[in-house]
This record gives sequence, structure tokens and C-alpha cells, in this order.
Amino acid sequence: MDRILAAAKVIATARRSRAPLKALAKDVVPRDEAEGYLVQRALHDLLRSQVGSLVGYKIGCTSTVMQQYLDIPHPCGGGIFEKVVHDSGVRLPHGDYVHVGVECEIAVRLARNLTAGDAPFTAEWVAGAIEAYHPAIEIVDDRYVKWETLGAPTLVADDFFAAGCVLGPAVPRITAPDLLGVTGRAVINGEEVSRGTGADVLGHPHNALAWLANHLAAEGRGLHAGQIVLTGSLVKTIWLKAGDAVVMELDGLGKVEATFT
Repeated sequence: MDRILAAAKVIATARRSRAPLKALAKDVVPRDEAEGYLVQRALHDLLRSQVGSLVGYKIGCTSTVMQQYLDIPHPCGGGIFEKVVHDSGVRLPHGDYVHVGVECEIAVRLARNLTAGDAPFTAEWVAGAIEAYHPAIEIVDDRYVKWETLGAPTLVADDFFAAGCVLGPAVPRITAPDLLGVTGRAVINGEEVSRGTGADVLGHPHNALAWLANHLAAEGRGLHAGQIVLTGSLVKTIWLKAGDAVVMELDGLGKVEATFT
């Protein structure tokens, strides 16, 4: 476990100083994704004083476009923390990030726990645990010297680019549209730059949530009532310049806005 903590400390130092992370030394780099998740949990403990408590998760690589972009053929998870969950309309300093990007997401808020003992989970099962959906901007940060060379285990260890989120108003599950047909549009400075649908997220965002619940259950952990889960981007990551105004519009779920000053 000394290797795990050593890797977490290197990543935490880079996160705090906003210094681009280089490849980890051979004696501490996580050997596989399972080890990457152990480093991630140690990292969360180290960062708590800075970013607050864990309030949910993001799921990356849930769409074909993102799996091809990152060259990782399966989902990956990361943490979302109390102090980096923002309300729509927020203005965030562009300089608070190494290289900030945004993604268009459907977020879910859970009404009840999904405990490890109840696994395996299906999309139908987890759907019943959802209280509401939110239109969401996932904030991602390319905080790496060259992410393409780091490998999935190190990216997982560092929360898989996660840097927070912006949430629009909640839409109760019972009044929400069928997510399969929801089109999401990414609008930057008033111009639509990309779009996708709920079906692009592992066939349905509930499939992504079931993947996360099963992934956590395999580690003996669960999801909890009130937690937020970002189910995966409907579009390829959009990298921002200072001053960019971001709007994500999701049919039937509303819109969410943020400006990176």
C-alpha cells in the first residue's frame, strides 16, 4: 500500500499546484485499473480539505465518440466533490484549471441507496432509485503533460479528468422524457458546436449508472441517496478559451450555463 499512497501524493501535489502531471515513476505507477482505483480512493482522502466531501461520481468513456477519442474501450469512473458542484449561471476563473474543457451530460440524483449487497444491478433496477435528472456541464481538466501517454490506470487514479460540474434545475424522474430520445446541444459563445443523444451513452444513461453501481459493488462500496452521478458525455470534449460562455441544452430537461472568465 506504500506504492498506492506514494502515487496519490504525487497526484495530489500536482492537483493543488495546478502543475501538469508527468508520467508517474515506475515504482509507483498503478499497474492496472484496479490499482488505479485504489490510488483514486487514497487521493480523495488527501484532497478532502481542499475540495470537500465526495458527493457523487462521474462516468467517462460511455459513448463511442469518447471511447475513440481517448482510445479506451470501456467506462471509467471518478469522484465529484462538494466544493466543485456549481449552480447554472456560475462564473468560474479560467485560470483555476490547467486546460479546462466541458462536456454535455445528463446527471442523476439518487433517491435511495444502491448497496453492494444488492448487486448485480440492471438498468431497470437503478432507474427506480433515481429521484431526478439535471442538465449538466461536466468540467474536465487536461492537467497532464501528455495524457495520451499516461494510460488508463493513471488517468483513473486522477479521477479521469474530473474537475467538477454545473447543474441546471432538477427534473423529477416521473415527469422526465425518455432519455433515449433526448438530444443534447453544446453551445459555445452562442454557436452550436456539437450534439448527441441519450442513446449515445452506453445505449441509455441508465446503463451507465448500472455500470457504476456494479463497479463500486465489486469494491465493496455503494451509491447513496442524494448523490449525483454524471452519466457520460453526449458530445466530444470541448476545450475552452478564457471568456467562453457555455450553454448545454437538453430536450425536455432544460439547459445549464456557465462562463469561464
